[in-house]
Amino acid sequence: MQAHEIEYQIFGEEMQYVEIELDPQEIVIAEAGSFMMMENNIQMETIFGDGSQQQGSGLFGTLLNAGKRVLTGESLFMTAFLNQGTTKSKVSFASPYPGKILPIDLMQFQGKFICQKSSFLCAAKGVSVGIEFSQKLGRGLFGGEGFIMQKIEGDGMAFVHSGGTMAKKELAHGEVLKVDTGCIIGFTKDVDYDIEFIGGIKNSIFGGEGLFYATLKGPGTVYIQSLPFSRLADRIIASAPRSGGNSRDEGSLLGGLGNLLDGDNRF
Repeated sequence: MQAHEIEYQIFGEEMQYVEIELDPQEIVIAEAGSFMMMENNIQMETIFGDGSQQQGSGLFGTLLNAGKRVLTGESLFMTAFLNQGTTKSKVSFASPYPGKILPIDLMQFQGKFICQKSSFLCAAKGVSVGIEFSQKLGRGLFGGEGFIMQKIEGDGMAFVHSGGTMAKKELAHGEVLKVDTGCIIGFTKDVDYDIEFIGGIKNSIFGGEGLFYATLKGPGTVYIQSLPFSRLADRIIASAPRSGGNSRDEGSLLGGLGNLLDGDNRF
């Protein structure tokens, strides 16, 4: 086994964090900004890429590994947390928005898990975080997550986060699941992922669900989220006051009375 073996515990319901217990000299890597707290024996160090060194050797391999992360919209750097003490120590990482943290044991997924961009939270040292290029034009242009998704490879533990409530679906061979493109957390490597046009003029123009949805074809395991961060952000922006301090409802026929009737008691 190349990745460090780590023990963990997930706390919370809708605002979760994961606590990881490290043996002496064990390391966990994490995305910048996910750190929550750590015990005194833990040493933090910023590193290039994910530190797995599986993409090459020396400086070139390090730069290549880090450069691939930029294509997924992530930083060149990650943070490594080393237990430099002589006893076990703990470090914790928090999800950046309301939702669930999903533990991924890569040994149970044949060493590879494909997930949406920016969903990776942390992993045992030795796990590689890279990019998964789409070989289908439609998926790249209309997939919602763009031409590139993340892939997590190795034989250790990794953790990804999702928005809202999480659903797990086990797909049989040939079974198809149709999903909103933004609601995909991730899936195992044998799942076939494609994009399908919704069809119908009324659906396309007035449906409000976009023009495309994702089709996931088994066999394999699929994880779905009920509230993608992009959807949450869109609702917040739409409800934010406009210039001059007016909300989107204050120009309606009922104005403030309408807000009062629907339970919005702001003054």
